[in-house]
Amino acid sequence: MIYHNNGSIFHPATFFLVGIPGLEDVHVWISLPFCSIYLVALLGNTTILLVIQTEPSLREPMFYFLAILSSVDLALSTTSVPRMLDIFWFDAHEINFGACVAQMFLIHAFTGMEAEVLLAMAFDRYVAICAPLHYTTILTSRVLMGISVCIVIRPAMFILPLVFLIYRLPFCQAHIIAHSYCEHMGIAKLSCGSIHINTIYGLFVVTLFLLNLVLIGISYVYILQAVFHLPSKDARVKALSTCGSHMAVLCVFYIPSIFSFLTHRFGHNIPHYLHILIANLYLVLPPSLNPIIYGVRTKQIRERVLSVFTKN
Repeated sequence: MIYHNNGSIFHPATFFLVGIPGLEDVHVWISLPFCSIYLVALLGNTTILLVIQTEPSLREPMFYFLAILSSVDLALSTTSVPRMLDIFWFDAHEINFGACVAQMFLIHAFTGMEAEVLLAMAFDRYVAICAPLHYTTILTSRVLMGISVCIVIRPAMFILPLVFLIYRLPFCQAHIIAHSYCEHMGIAKLSCGSIHINTIYGLFVVTLFLLNLVLIGISYVYILQAVFHLPSKDARVKALSTCGSHMAVLCVFYIPSIFSFLTHRFGHNIPHYLHILIANLYLVLPPSLNPIIYGVRTKQIRERVLSVFTKN
């Protein structure tokens, strides 16, 4: 432990992750669906990446962004789920202070990256439908590289201050986190010092996160206007089908995250175990459903996957 000069503990050696508060007796049963969903996420996203890499026809920007989305999904679920399963299966509740802060940073950063990818995919659909003749001149390799750098750098830059804000907090006796993974406010609330700055900055980051959703909504207003002005019915159906996949992924990602955010701050009457369960599903459900949604709704990926099974 590191001590402050006034005797209070600055950083405890370890934190204690409870898991799902109130449902400790059924942790083993809870672990079964989480493990299954995690395996689906691993298999689905790995399949998407292999299909995009091996299929020469899938070199459009849309599939480039889909490959980034699958990579982020793999990283996000792997950062959180194995640690949850350690708690559920082996009662491995203790986590080193530094490891807890690292997990906090990675989970929040990968979540931010997912939001950035979804915004980039909305921009791709906007250009493809609203300015199809300029698609290749707008989304050049240089532009795609710049967007990719922004997808990684922007969330990391906004989340990195949270690490310093946690390290500046003094911790006294409390070291039990009523959660199954480390997240910013869960750690900050254990501090015996003022967390006012942490709260304000946390809300600022969430506001940026929701701003992406607003920008995506605006882009889809223009997209739908353009779709319904297409002269061909087949073209309208094809455009709506492509956008439908993206909209489904948006719902899977944003609905649980917004519910979790609102519950965390305003849902005082909602049972705590339910809030934690939803917070856990929010990390594992989108990575497992995204490849299924795109695999089923995207013709090129669906045909490629079916051809592999047919050959086998």
